[in-house]
Amino acid sequence: MSDYTIFHNPRCSKSRQTLALLEERGITPIIVKYLDDIPDAATLKSLITKLGFTRAHDLVRNKEADYKTAGLTAQSNDDNVITAMTQYPKLIERPIVVKGDQAVLGRPPENALTLLD
Repeated sequence: MSDYTIFHNPRCSKSRQTLALLEERGITPIIVKYLDDIPDAATLKSLITKLGFTRAHDLVRNKEADYKTAGLTAQSNDDNVITAMTQYPKLIERPIVVKGDQAVLGRPPENALTLLD
């Protein structure tokens, strides 16, 4: 079993680049296609903590149409944002690479290298 997990959207170029970067270094991460296997609220809260974010909103793609559909604003509270991400997974920023209790956004993909031993 891999020490690494990537929350991946195969249609996203940054996500594909991040996965390729890991694979080039001999890492075969567990791939979570989060648009199909939608993370629950507890998983999202854990990711937010591992990323070192202070607010759930920091993990949101606020330019997605679903952002407006969900009624989110920069002032939305964490519970509302997390609920929206479970209902509209396109709102989740990507890719997220996790190793243990640490995580990084693969934007740019080279951020993932900070998790390597």
